[in-house]
Amino acid sequence: MSKVLTLVFGVIVSLSSVASAAEQNVVVITIDGLPSSYFSDPHASLPVIRGLAKSGVAAVEGMHVSNPSVTWPNHTTLMTGVHPEKHGVLFNGGLERLSDTKTVRVNPKKTQQELVKVPLLFDVIKEAGLTSAAINWPCTRGSTSIDDNFPDVPDNVLHSSPRLVEELTQSGVLRHFEDGGSIVRDEVWTDAACHVIRQRKPRLLALHLLNLDTTHHRFGPNSDPGYTAAALCDAMVGRIVKAIDDAGLRDRTTIFLVADHGFAAIEKTLKPNAVLRREGLITVEKGTITSARAVVVPEGGTGLVYLTNPETATQDAEAVRRLFQGAEGIVTVLGPDDFARYRMPTPATHKDMADLILVAKDGYTVSGVATGDEFVSSKKAGPTGSHGFVSTEPKMNAIFVASGPSIKTGVKLESLDNSDVAPTVARILGVPLKQATGRILSEILAEGN
Repeated sequence: MSKVLTLVFGVIVSLSSVASAAEQNVVVITIDGLPSSYFSDPHASLPVIRGLAKSGVAAVEGMHVSNPSVTWPNHTTLMTGVHPEKHGVLFNGGLERLSDTKTVRVNPKKTQQELVKVPLLFDVIKEAGLTSAAINWPCTRGSTSIDDNFPDVPDNVLHSSPRLVEELTQSGVLRHFEDGGSIVRDEVWTDAACHVIRQRKPRLLALHLLNLDTTHHRFGPNSDPGYTAAALCDAMVGRIVKAIDDAGLRDRTTIFLVADHGFAAIEKTLKPNAVLRREGLITVEKGTITSARAVVVPEGGTGLVYLTNPETATQDAEAVRRLFQGAEGIVTVLGPDDFARYRMPTPATHKDMADLILVAKDGYTVSGVATGDEFVSSKKAGPTGSHGFVSTEPKMNAIFVASGPSIKTGVKLESLDNSDVAPTVARILGVPLKQATGRILSEILAEGN
């Protein structure tokens, strides 16, 4: 084990050497649900990630995320440099309005073209003649710009690049992918990323690891299972670093190790749809919502409220505010006039945006369940975990570490916005990202970038 760590740390240190201005590579790794607080938490074993930070930079207070603080919107911000008000991704999928029942649902089987309103960084660098790979990256299904694509979407393999699928099948990497759990899938995605780095040496590779998020949802953050899952992710990052070394890319590859959101422990669940059913705004048959004038789509620490009947929308909005403003577990009810403050679109600018947003207090999560009479349900089996809270909640801050030849060593970075990542990556690759509202993190870039 000590020899492995010595090798990994040797690679990390070598990554800090200055690369040629031409032909620089970037690897972006997201560990889904890794809070910034884990970086300084003595219970979290993260030797590889902390080693990267030692030879580069880490954000002291972490990285501020986009709203809603869920996976697909934030991964899209990381690859566009803009917030949901511009890129349009609001859920882990696309919203569908069901005309027969006047309800809504989220469909994760949507393509990049259906979900994202602006080019991804993969598209921008393709125009400049650069190659890319995306492994388990959201909102990339159907991309024509990514050379090796293994998208985060149901039926992943079916929608992946045929050449990559053939190679991973022949090498046995995909053998247990379909029937394996979240740990196995992270292993497969890491294997796929290592393979692409060694064989194709893409100028930009983006990898999304998911098991930590799964574990935090089940057991909560700062739990023994959570710390174990984080340590496993750290080891996978070490494998990526080794693949970079094996490919002979150590002197020209910069690594960004980030997360899409943080996590909060949950003690109680809010059931706003049960209240709306009780008030006659939702009809339920056999446990399923069959019609609705007002319905809440849960996003963890927030609930997006959709008013489906234009003729009664005004009175239904008043009813929602009356029912939930000041209720247990609710901080406030946001309306369209508030959305810009959270860098979210309005119903007037985005057809899939909610009419109102319920903001939950710390320790509460929003459920979409419409059955039962209670609004607040206590968790009897101990705390679990959730995210989706507004980004002003510090627990939603995500980890940010950058290391490599394009990054200065020893710079103190207090915090950043996750819209700053894409323009900074683009600068390293020598490609302008004109659409970005985030800034280039020039203070962390080495001379010549």
